[in-house]
Amino acid sequence: MRRRAAAVLGAILALTTAACSAEPPSTPQPAPSPTTTTTATTATSAPAKVTTASGAPAVTWQVGAHPLPLRPDGFGEIEPTPPELVNRALPTKDVLLPPAGDRYASTIGAVPSDVLARSTWQAACPVKAADLRYLTMSFWGFDGRAHTGEMLVNAKGAAGITKVFGQLFAAHFPLEEMRVTSPAELTAPPTGDGNSTSAFVCRPARGQTTWSAHAYGLAVDVNPFCNPYSQGDLVLPELASAYLDRANRRPGMVLAGDATVRAFAAIGWTWGGAWTSPKDRMHFTATGH
Repeated sequence: MRRRAAAVLGAILALTTAACSAEPPSTPQPAPSPTTTTTATTATSAPAKVTTASGAPAVTWQVGAHPLPLRPDGFGEIEPTPPELVNRALPTKDVLLPPAGDRYASTIGAVPSDVLARSTWQAACPVKAADLRYLTMSFWGFDGRAHTGEMLVNAKGAAGITKVFGQLFAAHFPLEEMRVTSPAELTAPPTGDGNSTSAFVCRPARGQTTWSAHAYGLAVDVNPFCNPYSQGDLVLPELASAYLDRANRRPGMVLAGDATVRAFAAIGWTWGGAWTSPKDRMHFTATGH
């Protein structure tokens, strides 16, 4: 997804849910990632909670609850990271059964019709439905518990992706949620607080008529909020500015040379965080874009 930073009002998935398809610094740069800039979230993201003196949980942050004012480029206004999200560790709501015995488990299969229906796939997409695969994979949440997530990827990369997330599970690398992106997320107003790890999103690269790597199922965004996209004054998700400080290491961050980067590199995928501009820290791609 080249030159996605020039995205317009349609770039909201996740503000740009076909978002991260950018290319290395030596070539024209991509626009914000689709899954990364996800601005709409579903009930899979539970609110942050603290315990009150009475022992009752008090909600301190509800993901997706507060739409942001729009900038001229169609993205949300970039605002300071709320205190509750500076060291983000929101709980995960289970939508699939957790893995048995806290052991890593994964499946690869054809995309079920009901899953395809709630995804962004349509006949005009650059990849056939038959060339996508539906994955389920175990992951550790920020709550210290094992969960099962879902993902749509290109059949060419399915086996490698399950291997990568198996390594992340073994390393106890936390993910907040992992789910299939819905069509409503492409047009929802940006809230700047999404953090879903996802892959396939059918939409053009930001500001272009060409398809993003996500539209082929050949890119994955990992913990977008903890690993924001940035170019100039644009930060996506829009509330994630606190995570531009990569020296302040927090759970869920992807850093140069770490286990996450090495795991993707082992299957031939490159990392957008190594680009000079933009920096797409959440984005891993099989195409270089």
